[in-house]
Amino acid sequence: MNQLDFQGRHAVVTGGATGLGYAIAQRLIQSGGSVTLWDRDEAAAAEAALALGAKAHSVPVDVSVHESVQAAVQATLQRASRIDALVNSAGITGPNTSLWDYPVQAWREVMDVNLNGLFYCCREVVPVMREAGYGRIVNIASVAGKDGNPNASAYSASKAAVMALTKSLGKELADTGIRVNCVTPAAVKTAIFDQMSEQHIQFMLSKIPMGRFGTPEEVAALVGWLCTEECSFSTGAVFDLSGGRATY
Repeated sequence: MNQLDFQGRHAVVTGGATGLGYAIAQRLIQSGGSVTLWDRDEAAAAEAALALGAKAHSVPVDVSVHESVQAAVQATLQRASRIDALVNSAGITGPNTSLWDYPVQAWREVMDVNLNGLFYCCREVVPVMREAGYGRIVNIASVAGKDGNPNASAYSASKAAVMALTKSLGKELADTGIRVNCVTPAAVKTAIFDQMSEQHIQFMLSKIPMGRFGTPEEVAALVGWLCTEECSFSTGAVFDLSGGRATY
């Protein structure tokens, strides 16, 4: 494992109790930093923070609720006093079904978590970073946002929007010490697979030229670097993690 320099920095990782969020938090701690795990599953987040050790703590938050995010920022600052990096990893897939059969409430839920929640987190954390004159924001998008997976219209649309938001915010903050980027993983085998049909999982696998799913550790390696001070001239950028699937 290459050593990244996140020494003395503090990160907020949403959806940090499990999956990609947990792996990213672990990598940042291994790189010398500390983390606050934001997750709506309070018990799972507390257990994850305990497993990560003294450099981790958790704050319960529902990112789809603006007021909950506002409260989480204040709780984090009271404990850590700073937020050097924000990793927006919280996300849901929604059902696998055709658009004309897609439940309206399920569409809203996907957008509330994947897009609106990410917006709320950026909206509330950016002023903290602006005041400090420094920050790194990494948004977890998906190759589905580039390709548009069939029977996953809400998820695909939400992740395409994450890429566009990243580009907009990156340009808005380009003249500051804050860098904003996103990554577009192909399918990574985590607990989120439990939300998908087996047919959809096999479809995603068939699209990856490497013939395998990604690992949380592979995503964490790239995200970890994007959180460091070394990532200084990339902003509003989309970094591919698709095993060769992405064509642009």
